[in-house]
Amino acid sequence: MWGQGKKATSAKIGTLIGQDTEIVGDVRFSGGLHIDGSVKGNVIGTGEDAVLMVSEHGRIEGEVRVPNVILNGAVSGDVHASGRIELAPQAKVNGNVYYSLIEMAMGAAVNGSLVHQAAVAAPGAQSRKSSTEEVSSSIIQGNS
Repeated sequence: MWGQGKKATSAKIGTLIGQDTEIVGDVRFSGGLHIDGSVKGNVIGTGEDAVLMVSEHGRIEGEVRVPNVILNGAVSGDVHASGRIELAPQAKVNGNVYYSLIEMAMGAAVNGSLVHQAAVAAPGAQSRKSSTEEVSSSIIQGNS
């Protein structure tokens, strides 16, 4: 099973959205969320140990902002994973994937950009920038 024995999945799954369930609206959670059904809205995980697991039956139409994501279903929208993201063989993303650490299995598909972001800096340190932002910033400022 994907994610088995890895730190990102050590959070307890406290919420399950069943296969025959459709949620319309944003979902905010802490801890662990497992989606077998459908969410039409944004999915936001709070806390650095929050984990979202989307099964091969799960669907999300909206933006995902969760530190740790294990995806084997479909997402129509951008995915932001500040910790790690695992794209299992049936994962389909129609949108950009912003990640710090990524694992992608053969068969997974991303119809968008993969954007690496540096790890979150400690309080008081420089804000984090994605590699795309750094390149754009250099071009605009005329730096080489």
